[in-house]
Amino acid sequence: MKLLRRTTVSAPPSVIQTLEAEAKRRGVPLAALLREAVEEKASMLRSSRRPRVGVARSRDGRSAAEVTAEPVAEEPR
Repeated sequence: MKLLRRTTVSAPPSVIQTLEAEAKRRGVPLAALLREAVEEKASMLRSSRRPRVGVARSRDGRSAAEVTAEPVAEEPR
């Protein structure tokens, strides 16, 4: 079982109404729909920050991960 952390999300009423309507349509709680959206966004962020593999060599022997300006986001264990 995954340990879940609670947090508060603020959004305009129209956005919340749209999500509530979708949750109702699917027959799931709003919390489940929000959890799905947050997981999808986190997955996208992790994927977009992974270093790209190139064909060239660096001149100083460092890897692409070492020279990346932003740290690579990793999925928690």
